[in-house]
Parts: sequence; C-alpha cells; structure tokens
Amino acid sequence: MTAPRCDRTPAWQALRAHYEAQGRAFDLRQAFATDRGRFQALGVEAPEVFADLSKNLVDANTLQLLLALARACDLEARRDAMLAGAPTNTTEGRAVLHTALRAPRGQGPHSDEVHGVLDAMLAYAERIRADGRIRHVVNIGIGGSDLGPQMVLPALDEFAHRGLSFHFVSNVDGHDITPVLRGLKHEETLFIVASKTFTTQETMANAHAARDWFLAQGGTDTARHFAASTTNVEAAAAFGITTTFGFWDWVGGRYSLWSAIGLPIAIAIGADNFRALLAGAHAMDRHFASAPLERNLPVLLGLLDVWYRNFHGFTSRSVAPYHQGLKRLPAYLQQLEMESNGKCVDLNGEPLPFGTSPVVWGEPGTNGQHAYFQMLHQGTDVIPVEFIAVKCPAHGLHDLHAKLLANCLAQSQALMLGKTTAQAAAEKAPTASKTLAPETLARHRTFPGNRPSTTLLLDRLTPASLGALIALYEHRVYTSGALWGINSFDQWGVELGKALAGDLLPRLASGDTRGLDGSTAGLMARLEGWHRPA
Repeated sequence: MTAPRCDRTPAWQALRAHYEAQGRAFDLRQAFATDRGRFQALGVEAPEVFADLSKNLVDANTLQLLLALARACDLEARRDAMLAGAPTNTTEGRAVLHTALRAPRGQGPHSDEVHGVLDAMLAYAERIRADGRIRHVVNIGIGGSDLGPQMVLPALDEFAHRGLSFHFVSNVDGHDITPVLRGLKHEETLFIVASKTFTTQETMANAHAARDWFLAQGGTDTARHFAASTTNVEAAAAFGITTTFGFWDWVGGRYSLWSAIGLPIAIAIGADNFRALLAGAHAMDRHFASAPLERNLPVLLGLLDVWYRNFHGFTSRSVAPYHQGLKRLPAYLQQLEMESNGKCVDLNGEPLPFGTSPVVWGEPGTNGQHAYFQMLHQGTDVIPVEFIAVKCPAHGLHDLHAKLLANCLAQSQALMLGKTTAQAAAEKAPTASKTLAPETLARHRTFPGNRPSTTLLLDRLTPASLGALIALYEHRVYTSGALWGINSFDQWGVELGKALAGDLLPRLASGDTRGLDGSTAGLMARLEGWHRPA
C-alpha cells in the first residue's frame, strides 16, 4: 500500500516547529521537578515488559505530535496489512510473516504448514535431548542463522539441557571452526547446517570443513550426525543430510529464530519451553496489533527513534542489558535494526533527505561501565541509552544481584542528573591534583546531564519474557522504518560485497589483477603467498 513519507506531512512540519521552540531546550531535571506524575504517565506496560520512558526528552505535547505523525503516515493500516500477509517487502515481492511462526495453531496465516514443520522439528529436538550419545551440538550458520540462536541460548541457560554443550560457527575464517572441532569427538557431535538455500558461501565452506573433519575422525553415519534447516532438500541430500526442516521466503533471516533456524534453541531448552518462547512473542504481536498507539510500546519506542534521529540529530543508541545472559543481545540488535533500516532510498527509490537507522551498539552492564560509559556521561555526543534489567535472578547470589540493579539504576540517574561545576567544586576530589587549580579540576569532574535513557524491566528472564522482548524490538524497527518510508525487509547492501568476493576468490589463487582498481590490485600483490607458512 502507498502511504505518505514522514517528511512530506504537515505533522512533520509541526514536529519541527515544536523542536525548535521547545524540544531543543528540553530539560529532564526540570520536567521531573514540575511533574510529580511523570513516571506514572510515561511508564508503559506491555506483555512481559515494563518500560520507563520518563527519562526521555519528551513531554505530553511531543508525544501527541509524534502520534499524529504516525497516523499521518498510515502506520496502523500499514501494520495491519503486514500482519495480514500483504507483500510488504516490495523489492522482492514478498509477504513479511515472521509473526505467523508464533501464532497458535489455526490462528495465523499458513498455520498448517507452520505447525507441521514446528511439530516435526520439536519432535526431533526431543529425540536428540533423549539421545545420551550426543553431547555436543554445533550450529553452522551466519547472520540471522547464527545471531538468533547464539543470543537466545545464554539468555535461557537456566532452562538448558545440562548434558549438552552448544557451539556456534559462523565466520568463514578457519580460526572460528578450528578450536571448536579441536574439543569434540565425532561420535558425540551433531552438526546443524542452517542455510535457507544451502548455498550461503560462509556456511557451506564451514559445513564442508565439518564434514571433512567428521570423516577424517572415522565418522561414517553422516545422516545421523548432520541435520539442516533449509528449503533446498536436494542439495542437503547430496551433501549427505536426510534430516531437514524448511521455512519460507516470507521469513527474513534476521526474523528467523522462530522458525527451523531455532532448532538448536529447541534442542537446548526443549519443546515446551520453545513453545513458551513463541507464546511470549505472540503476546507482544497482539499488543502491537491491538493496543492504542498512545500505550503501544513498540510504536512509542519507534517514534522516539524518529524523534532522536531526525530532530535531535543523535546518530547512535547504546543497549546496556544488565543481565549477563543477554550478552549477545546488542550484536543481535545490530543486525535486526541496521540491516533492516540502514537504507538511503524510500519505497519509490527516491533518495532520502534525512537519517535512518542509528548505529546500535553496547555491552552488558556492568562491563560497559568500565569501557565506554565515560563517553556516554562526558563525551561531546549525546547517545540515548537503553537499559534492560531483570527483577529476579536465576541464582541465589542476592548480594551480587542487588549490586547489579543498583548500578543499572544509578547509571540512568547519573545520565539524567549530571553534576554541575559548583557541585564538583564543593565535593572532596577522590584524588588531589598537584598541577591543576581546584576550579579547573572541578570542570573535569562536571557532567552535563540531561542525557536520555529508557529502562526496560522484566520480572524474570524466561522463554516467554525473552520472546516478548525480541518481538518488541522487531516491531519497534518496523515502526520507525514505516515512518521513514523504507523497506525494512530487504538487504541489498549485503549482496555487492558477496558478488565481488566471488570474483576475487579465484584471483587470489592465480594472482590475476587485471581490471582491478589500484588499491585492490596492490593489496593482492602484498598477499601473494598467503597459502604458504610464514
């Protein structure tokens, strides 16, 4: 369907005027001082997730103008069309139906197909869990075929099978697979090759290396020790794999952990917990589909992204999960957001005159505090931060968890409050400088404050709450992409480098540099003899 692009609506112009008049100078400290109910007004309940939006640079007027922009861009109608199976991915002529993968039986599009594959995959996962001979599972994939399962498994470690170890190989660099294989016994290992087409260059290179290792170790039953998540059954069979689970072209790679790509997740946490993961995501789908925009958490987060990117000019966002199990979430979100919304033309192919995806990055707290938080607090760029906290831990070390939560709350508080030069001067410095005057030292210890953050709070990290959290991010990315008028579901930017690599690969062996640019030819000459030991 066609819909107005955000910058071509009167609502955009109204937001611009509001930003110039009030938004640019908005002060969080003053907002809290004058509005006792700010936290209650800007706290949003969604399935399994509570969001505190009160430390963002918005007031009621800002939110109303952002919601008007969403309606001017027909967000609700576009959302409904996507969920109904319209060809939302216009450049590839495909529907976008990852939500169908977690719909209950009989309720979503393609339900019979989806649940047929799901039932077969979960039955196989249960057989592997009960097979005492398999002790190691190696997932070979890249992109969405790697990042999703690799992110979910540590997050749900509390629910994982204790007799199985899981390994992930994605990089075509042999330094990735070599140390994995070094610690395995072939008779105890199951390899899962995750590639929709069974042609992904990096995945197939690693799959062949794994099979070569398996055979060299004396393995004979390839069919028992290899399975595949793929639609190319013929190619898998030619490889020696007879156990395959397929998925569909309306499932994008970065949205695929709910599909057969989730096989290692299912083996790790079991069928019931995998269904709970799907159920949590489905609950967030229903929230996105039916909650009023004013209380629709994915929509509100997506609108904040537009507000910060296009009006305040913030170019990045840091994600700081205060739970070690979510250590791979920032990497997962990098692909989800930057591959989806890192676009420079709209749906009609017209160049965009405004910024789209921010840079998404981060580390778990408290590690990040000792790495990059210095820049967040005192750097020249303002970087919105997303804190994720879990109320109840899966361990009994309550003193450690209290320290973790205190740090999470303190960091968002410090970003907002800051510290004036006068406050710094009134405090006794931890160390006294022998070369700087006290007033100069105080300026070094000044924090500007008024730096925005969002806190997402889960009661526990469970399959259901993790499913809801991931789906929340998916729909948030769609919201901002819809307003920007871009296709959030293709990734042509990934393809050019792949094509050029295919041309350069034989040249590395032959040394042929004809027709290449000077830099590439010069680098290839420097790489001559790469296959010989130094």
